Amino acid sequence: MNYSDALVFNGHRIAVIVPSFRVAAHLPEVLRGLPPFVDHILVVDDGSPDDVSAATCTERTELLRHASNQGLAAAMVTGLRRALELDVDVIVKMDGDGQMDPTYLPALLGPITADEADLTKGNRFMKRRHLAGMPAERRAGNLVLSFVTKVASGYWNIFDPTNGYIAIRRELASEMDLDRLGPRYYFETSLLCEAYLAGAVVRDIPIPARYRDENSGLSLTWAAAAFPRLLARSFARRIVLRYFVRDFTPFALFLVAGCLLAGTGLALGLWNWIERAGTGQPTPTGTIILALLPLLVGFQLLLQAVVMDIGNVPTSSPWRGLRR
Repeated sequence: MNYSDALVFNGHRIAVIVPSFRVAAHLPEVLRGLPPFVDHILVVDDGSPDDVSAATCTERTELLRHASNQGLAAAMVTGLRRALELDVDVIVKMDGDGQMDPTYLPALLGPITADEADLTKGNRFMKRRHLAGMPAERRAGNLVLSFVTKVASGYWNIFDPTNGYIAIRRELASEMDLDRLGPRYYFETSLLCEAYLAGAVVRDIPIPARYRDENSGLSLTWAAAAFPRLLARSFARRIVLRYFVRDFTPFALFLVAGCLLAGTGLALGLWNWIERAGTGQPTPTGTIILALLPLLVGFQLLLQAVVMDIGNVPTSSPWRGLRR
């Protein structure tokens, strides 16, 4: 199907959320570039010190305000709740700094309106030429974050998780607990984690990187301190709910047995190493095998659990065929 044809959106109401903080200089150009098939433009002024309201005086634009800066996640939650009130079919997140090219909106919307996906997101790594505008340090950071996000979210089939160019169907937005999204720049990752628990189908769309003179609001210090803890919490919550609470599958058995065996082998090996350190006495072969065997078996069980988790990526939408 050719998703570049705007006629594919007939019968679908589209809302674009534009979280705005210190982007007044770019905002008019962003809003002018949105195509005619966008029904509602929701600009969320997240306590910005610049004049956001001057750029939002159009018929299809609505300005939502926060009295103080609450961060990206809070701005998006405000926009999502308003979009659901407007009863739109698809909700798009587009930043106000001009990094997201509106000509790629049809590519994001197409799989959702064709009932092939519940959430689509940009991926700057799918085509080599799309990486030309991305600084080297951002490439390296995205590679690492992409892998750990796969583990935390359960979507082993996606990449570039920090890409904020996102479209989501209203049924999925209605299903998710919006209060669990975030905090702040963890929004995109938390959205994927919540989408997985809802059984949503997620698809990457190749979209090139586009950088201008804007400064990122993401603090590297905050990200380094907060992201590991947040990712670990999201991973633990996903595993418990998916494999222990909602269903008890062989994955749970492999995970528990693998952790116990690998932990036992590691503990035995460490204990024997400490006990014999500095004595000059060789460790008996039987003692080595006693520690190595459970460690290897546990590792194999954990590896099998990972393979099973990869196979459990949602591929069939719970809302497939649902047309209002």
